[in-house]
Amino acid sequence: MGFFSFFDRFRASSDDRSPWGDFWFEPVSIRSSSGIRVSPDGALRLSAVYACVRILSETMASLPLVLYRNRADGGKDRVTDHWLHELLCRRPNRYQNPFEWREMLQGHLALRGNAYNQIITNPRGEIVELIPIHPDRIRVEILKTGEYRYRVTDRVGEETVLPRGQVWHLRGLSSDGLMGMSPIELARESLGMALAAQDYGARFFANDAKPTGGWIEFPGSFKDAEAKKVFRESYQQAQSGANRGKVLVLENGMKFHEVGVTNKDAQFLELRKFQITDIARLFRVPPHMIADLDRATFSNIEQQSLEFVMHTMTPWAERWEASIESELLLDGDDIEIEFDFANLMRGDAASRSAYYQSGIQNGWLTRNEARIAENLNPIDGLDEPLRPLNMVEESDAEDLATASDPEPQTTQDDQPSARLHAVVASAADRWARRISRSGVIDEKDIALIAEALAVPLASAERWASEQNGQELAEADLRASLNQLGMNP
Repeated sequence: MGFFSFFDRFRASSDDRSPWGDFWFEPVSIRSSSGIRVSPDGALRLSAVYACVRILSETMASLPLVLYRNRADGGKDRVTDHWLHELLCRRPNRYQNPFEWREMLQGHLALRGNAYNQIITNPRGEIVELIPIHPDRIRVEILKTGEYRYRVTDRVGEETVLPRGQVWHLRGLSSDGLMGMSPIELARESLGMALAAQDYGARFFANDAKPTGGWIEFPGSFKDAEAKKVFRESYQQAQSGANRGKVLVLENGMKFHEVGVTNKDAQFLELRKFQITDIARLFRVPPHMIADLDRATFSNIEQQSLEFVMHTMTPWAERWEASIESELLLDGDDIEIEFDFANLMRGDAASRSAYYQSGIQNGWLTRNEARIAENLNPIDGLDEPLRPLNMVEESDAEDLATASDPEPQTTQDDQPSARLHAVVASAADRWARRISRSGVIDEKDIALIAEALAVPLASAERWASEQNGQELAEADLRASLNQLGMNP
């Protein structure tokens, strides 16, 4: 269904008008004011356009695509046993792997503003294949009912009509909600000027780096116009093609005068540099990513790379995610699609180390989560988040402040004992509340209780064994823990 047509278009030059050339078969494009016909495939002749399209396509294809299912507590779990995961992450169709498939579709979006796939389903309604259709071989037909369908022309010229439900249509920026607008067509004047400058440079060097020819001064006159034409053609034949650079012989007092505008006067190099920046602006790609380092510094390249992720790739990812969720998921599926940008935002080793250290020390990241993020296997015992000892939860702050105040009646000799009792009482209160909620006392709890109450581990273990089989009421636990702390 036009699957390989994108590659077939490059068998010959699009400017080749011979019977075997592509000129007569490619879609009609609009000629720009510079006289250059601008088409999406023709624009790829510009290295800046090819570089921008390649960056967008390869970046989108390299992002991990993750399926999530929401949990009741606000979290989410990764899903790998859903048919959509097999389709998007393993085998989208019989011809391509996921990277090639996404790279091709993003290339269609960047050049033509639209990307199409034929949807192949099984009897259960699950999608088993997404077959790409080249945008140049498909057109949208609006029906009288307000619905629309797609008419596809295959490689041999046969047409097939596909209903809306059998085509997955990814759209770029659209003005009517049905078709995305082609960036190449919208910027045809700018791209036409860039192509004209590129063709001019090729002709300039093909002409021995001379901008133009010249004129011949003849003191006499030709017999008639035909004689002038014969002389001009014979002169051009003697000085072109294989004869270029040979010694010129003039007769009858003729003098050759070379004229032409120099490339400096025409600002040729400045125009070429400006076109690179202009094309980068069209695709919203930082110039340094297409090897334009004129305005790049060590301080701004990192910021530009972050802006590329935030302002260029994130909107593209949101466009993909919204389209997949609305067009491919079945009714009732509680699946969310998300492209993972973690690898693009990783930074250097020092930045990642500071990030993990902050998360682990402040308790919102476990050590195993940090290991998994660095592609290391988890280790037993590192799944528990750490809690800073100099910080407490808000619900315990008031109790701790009250318990830590010494009694007004105490004398100077009694103050150390009062402060110790306040600390033990506060720790006993927190642990009593925690144990009463969980209903169990495991080995980790025993070790932490011994540390919090400053008692030997054996005393804490003996106390825990005494609580087994008893009702773990909060008040009784508080009294028992307080006694343990004061009399280990």
